[in-house]
Amino acid sequence: MLFKQLAVPLASEVVDVDLSRSLDDDSFKAIDEAFNDRGVLVFRGQQITPEQHIRFSRRFGELEIHVLKQYLLADAPEILVISNMMKDGKPVGIADAGQQWHTDLSYVEKPSRCSILYAKEIPAPGRDQTYGDTCFVSTEAAYDSLDPDMKAYLGTLQAKHSYLKRPHIRKKLSEEQKQAVPDVIHPVIRTHPVTGRKCVYVNESFTTEIIGLKPDESDALIRQLCALCESERFMYRHKWRVGDILMWDNCSTQHLAVADYGPDQHRLMNRTTVAGPAVF
Repeated sequence: MLFKQLAVPLASEVVDVDLSRSLDDDSFKAIDEAFNDRGVLVFRGQQITPEQHIRFSRRFGELEIHVLKQYLLADAPEILVISNMMKDGKPVGIADAGQQWHTDLSYVEKPSRCSILYAKEIPAPGRDQTYGDTCFVSTEAAYDSLDPDMKAYLGTLQAKHSYLKRPHIRKKLSEEQKQAVPDVIHPVIRTHPVTGRKCVYVNESFTTEIIGLKPDESDALIRQLCALCESERFMYRHKWRVGDILMWDNCSTQHLAVADYGPDQHRLMNRTTVAGPAVF
């Protein structure tokens, strides 16, 4: 098993590993250490069942069940379906998942440790273009780029996160689902629970305000921090292939699904989410 660096601040490809098989302890330890260090890992050419996907994911911790239960696999609710495909006039999965910069589940008290996404079908590439890429940025690298005074100031602040920030999401939820995701408050600068590194923990999808600041000051600081985190100098852009498995750290990274394909360009992916600790 080898690790091939894909970008300077984050992301490595794991070479010569078959995730349809159980990993021995040494192999898992190597993958886990690389994941904590690199934030994003890519496994190419995989063929796994939902059961194998769940088994691999559980090596990293307890699995979570997404609030949008209508898009879970019926016989494997640990798996959330992400797709623009339709069946019997109904969507088979979430069609617009991740099309703004975000980190998964920052809107809950204990956000997920990581997400593990398996590509079953992707839009066919053109001659000079792929479709449906996913971009990742290192929020560790973004934090490291700040001057000492700004680091100290941000370290005193907290921010509110809300799943209901986006109106189109709000419309899809029942009252019971809305009550299951109340607003939460997290530090603006988060400490990675394994490495101890500092990360900017503000994103455009779910962060609604900086606590204690006037609305215009809060909005301006959120925009400033989001622009910093989304900079191309901290970025890895993943060009999907069928059979890719990609996992990302929801503390040290943010990501964006590029929505540059049409309804007839089918995309079908399965995602598990591993539970994480409270933010500090």
